[in-house]
This record gives sequence, structure tokens and C-alpha cells, in this order.
Amino acid sequence: MPLSYLTRIAQTPAPTFHEERRAELIASLWQDLGYTTERDDVGNVLTRLTPPGTEGRPALLLAAHLDTVFEAGTDVTVREDAGRLVGPGVGDNSASLAVVTALLRDLRGGGSTLTRPLWVAANVGEEGLGDLRGSKSLIEQHSPQLGAFVAVDGYLGVAVTRGVGVRRYRASFIGPGGHSWGDQGPSALHALGRAISALYALHLPLTPRTTLNVGVAGGGTSVNSIAGSADLLLDLRSLDAGMLADLDGRAVAALHAAAREVGVTVRIERVGDRPGGHLNSEPLLPLIREAAREIKLDVRTASSSTDANAAAPHGLSAVAVGVYRGGNAHRTDEWVQAASLGSGLKFLRRMVDLYQRRPVR
Repeated sequence: MPLSYLTRIAQTPAPTFHEERRAELIASLWQDLGYTTERDDVGNVLTRLTPPGTEGRPALLLAAHLDTVFEAGTDVTVREDAGRLVGPGVGDNSASLAVVTALLRDLRGGGSTLTRPLWVAANVGEEGLGDLRGSKSLIEQHSPQLGAFVAVDGYLGVAVTRGVGVRRYRASFIGPGGHSWGDQGPSALHALGRAISALYALHLPLTPRTTLNVGVAGGGTSVNSIAGSADLLLDLRSLDAGMLADLDGRAVAALHAAAREVGVTVRIERVGDRPGGHLNSEPLLPLIREAAREIKLDVRTASSSTDANAAAPHGLSAVAVGVYRGGNAHRTDEWVQAASLGSGLKFLRRMVDLYQRRPVR
């Protein structure tokens, strides 16, 4: 059962940009199963199953991300509670890593005959400011050798077939600073406040859905100091590339205008650019639905931002599928239904088997 791997994976910290310990654990687990692993320049772990006679055929790549949203020092202890495993990151994405590891264990036993190459990756940089750097790197390096990309991420019964485009910015307002009584220069925090107000005043279309969020903001040094610097992190999303580009332009203009009005400077850095759009999932959906039926599961399609987004610019068939039941993702009390991992493994294994029988390109 995947359960034998889950606690060990979840209790190995993996903040975005610091996934090394968990990457080493996954590589060790896969090597113990008899697989050769490789690490690329960005830190992804990859193993390639290419049985004799399958060389040169397009591979199916399964990828489960290593990183979690929790910062270093978070207590990642997993506890059991009435059939649930509870702890930070126990689901997203430790449970998916446990299931793909169990899949590799089962394939080692010869229970499935591969007629096409199967690659399995544990990738970095899916969460936060990671900007999909792991999946982007995998696909940019290997797309000519791939027939399809499946991000293993999320809840059982959900197939993400449309990528939500995301742009992210860090805006840094910089002024002269000084003493709150002895000086009268402009405040970087004043500019920050005006910028946030202007951003939330921007018109957002309801259809296609488009959103704006200032997720982090702050600055200054003390109550009796004029703030010499202040920063914010801005998240822009849309289901439509044109709408996202339009919002991007208006948001950046609002940031510049706020700085001018207050009399400070602003430095704007794009820190995230996740491509969106249709993921060409149609060839994969019949396989997913058939695999789900065998465990009496209904599948609903959804739009989201996942590692599958990285495939959009390449025209590669891609989808994100979940392999566990749980809740409270991105919270310290996240939970996974322990019994669901077996169902997730059966679903994923059956999907891989069906892919072998029905070539997809």
C-alpha cells in the first residue's frame, strides 16, 4: 500500500526552493526498488522505464511535485485520527508521491507489460514562486520524446483539462525614509497603500473568470520612521490569455502611477509566469474515465494551475489527476483519508495500462 511510504515522505520537509532532502529520499526509495534515477540541473528526480522493444516510442511522463507551501521549521509531524492522516503537506503533494512510488513498486513485480516507455518524475517548484520550474524544465528538455504528460496532483475524481494562466509580480517602492517628525519625505508605505487600492479598483471580467490578489504586503522599520521601502506580491489569473495580458498591463500601470503620485520610485519584477489554456487533454480523458469506472469513481473536469500548465506551449497532451481523498490543502491540519490511497493506486495503474493499449500522441 502507498500508506507505507506516505508518513516518511510527508515528514521530510520540502519548502519550495529547498526540496533537496525530499528529493534524496525519493531517489533512494526508487533506487531501492531497483530503478536507475537521475537528477537534472533544477533538481528534478527522474526514472525512465524503457523495456526492450519500446525504444524510440513516445513516452508517458507521470510527474508528482516534491515541494510544499510550508516554510522551513514547520512541524511536519503526521498523526492518525479516525482513519485520517493529518499534517502539513500530507496530501499536497506527499500522497501523490507515495502513490507513484507504490506504482513503481508494483511495476517492478511484472504485473503490467509496458509497450511504450513510462517515465516517472518527482519535480521541484510547483508551489508559490517556484513558477513550475521543475515541470517546465522536464518538458523543455524532453518534449520530442514524450507522447503525454500527466501531473499527479489533487483529489481523486478530478481531472484538470484547462490551465489557468498566472502572472506574478513583486513591486518594491523605495523612498528617502527618515524621521517621522524631523523629516517630511514621501513614505514608501503610502505608495504601497495607494497601489493596493488602485489594483483592487481595476475592472475584472466575470467571464472568462479573471482574478487579482495582493497576497503579501509590508514595509517600514519602526512606528517613528518614514518608511523607506515597502513591497507587495501580486497574483493575476485568467482563463483567457488575452484577458490576462490586458490585466497585466493595467496592473503594472497602476503600480507605476501610485509611485509617481506619492513621489517614490518603484521596481517591478515579474516573479511568475504560468502559461494557461487548453491542455489538449481529449486523447487522455477516455483512459481516465475508464480507469475511474473500474473503481466506481466519477470524474469531473476542472480548470486550475498545476504542473500540467507547463505543457500548454508545447502542444503536448496533458492533464492533472488526483489520487487521494482529503481536505484542508495548504493548511497545517491538512488530511488524507488513508483508505483512499489504495483506490488512487488502482486508478493510476489502470490508467497507465490503458495508455499502453491505446497509443496517444
